[in-house]
Amino acid sequence: MGELAAAEQDLDQVEADLALARGRILHARFLHDRREDPRELPLFERATDLYRTLGDAAGEAESVFWQGCYHQVVRDDPGRAVPLLRQSYDLATAAGNRHTQSEALRHLGIADHAAGRLDAAREHLETSARLRREIGLLAGAAADQVGLIYIATAQGRLDDALALAEEAYATAEACGARRIMRQVEEARDQIRPPAGDHGTGSEGTAVLTEE
Repeated sequence: MGELAAAEQDLDQVEADLALARGRILHARFLHDRREDPRELPLFERATDLYRTLGDAAGEAESVFWQGCYHQVVRDDPGRAVPLLRQSYDLATAAGNRHTQSEALRHLGIADHAAGRLDAAREHLETSARLRREIGLLAGAAADQVGLIYIATAQGRLDDALALAEEAYATAEACGARRIMRQVEEARDQIRPPAGDHGTGSEGTAVLTEE
């Protein structure tokens, strides 16, 4: 590769990283004020195009994940979000990027939970939590367990829900993750014993959202 081509490739890498970073900042602003910025999605799409051209599978997996996250969280469009999240997971798996794998699995679990596919949601969140523990993201693992508490409650597995709440709270407390501690407490408040033969009623119907 000539010097000019190498320099151009270096600039493409910088541009891809910058586009991804800018898009993530805009997404964080949306979570704060709930106002969509029309620049967010094009930034993630530009990053994806550049990473793909560069052959950077890990970068492509991350930018595709953020596209999926945009459609899921900002646009509330699971039909467009889920295929992107699955693509992100596949790319991250091929690249050995366990962080992005766990993020994609978490948001696939959120989509399954919202659609009432509780078994699938449980599988995705359990795998995400395992990956997060393996790479040292213990607060993230506790956040996944919040969703698992709601799922266990909805399925009538109340002992499992209580055990998950105890473990998640202890993990979040050890990490100083106070927001997740509050989420665990809110989830634990939903755990109720079934009344008579009426099943779990409305308990456990809350849906996990983006952390």
